[in-house]
Amino acid sequence: MKKIRVLIVDDSAVVRQTLSDILSSDPMIEVMATASDPFVAAKRIQDEVPDVITLDVEMPRMDGITFLRKLMSQHPIPVVMCSSLTDRGSETALKAMEYGAVEIINKPRLGTKQFLEESRVMICDIIKAAANARLRRPMPEHKVAPKLTADAMLPKPPSKAMVQTTEKIIIVGASTGGTEALRVFLEEFPVDCPGIVIVQHMPEHFTAAFAKRLDGICRISIKEAADNDSVARGRALIAPGNKHTLLKRSGARYFVEVKDGPLVSRHRPSVDVLFRSAARYAGKNAVGVIMTGMGDDGARGMLEMKETGSITIAQDEASCVVFGMPNEAIKRNAVDKILPLDRITREVMRICD
Repeated sequence: MKKIRVLIVDDSAVVRQTLSDILSSDPMIEVMATASDPFVAAKRIQDEVPDVITLDVEMPRMDGITFLRKLMSQHPIPVVMCSSLTDRGSETALKAMEYGAVEIINKPRLGTKQFLEESRVMICDIIKAAANARLRRPMPEHKVAPKLTADAMLPKPPSKAMVQTTEKIIIVGASTGGTEALRVFLEEFPVDCPGIVIVQHMPEHFTAAFAKRLDGICRISIKEAADNDSVARGRALIAPGNKHTLLKRSGARYFVEVKDGPLVSRHRPSVDVLFRSAARYAGKNAVGVIMTGMGDDGARGMLEMKETGSITIAQDEASCVVFGMPNEAIKRNAVDKILPLDRITREVMRICD
């Protein structure tokens, strides 16, 4: 089995070593080399081309954005941005994704044994997703620690769907490639569209910057979800990184619950958790959308939504960066409609009219 070869570019020797240890623990990944800055990295690439590069955002001799631009114009290679937990780092890393980076990871740091294991699982999965996204080749399955399901956060929805009301809500899940897909999806909504709740797999602190950026370019209001936020017309709530977000209902009012919990389907926030809560508390009132991403998070929850009367939509393969999550939902017969990205918003609005 051919391993995914990774080049690590970071000016911190500690980060280079920590990332090397994390990635080398996965039998599907090989650390090809490390580099202290983009100049060293460029020389490495001349000798051997990696499958994926992890790239520090802020470096002294050349910043990650400049190197990314040069790389994408001369020799495109899948890049995962590695950023510290700062507002500046978050903004810059999100900008890098507009220039072609595949994903963002937090710089690994010390923590509890559970924290380090969760970080290892998520970082290794992101590297695999990056390789899969650009190379368009199927990734061999690799057994890892058992995945928890949404049972870890809330029970299954009742067999009978909630009575339909006049107020619709839109529930969305996305992962690799989702930052750009969500921009396209959200830009088309009118100011009076139904309330939207979104899980986009993204590290802690990055979701606030992501929401702020979308809020500046879309007609609707977009914010990082906070506990007890109402799901209101003309507003989208994006689940905060490292927290599960659930839809709840009190009378006619929909709101979100933001809470801690274990990784579900190897993610926190988890699409499965959001979708299950939508099945439980919205049923026929919800429209579910599953977008580009690696893995199967959201597939089970989307089936539960469909079984309780929700209309469900999957992004098609041609417009996905990674056709993992939508494909898994389709294979479970959880999807009513399969559409290209540029048609999803119009179809959602048609259903909600």
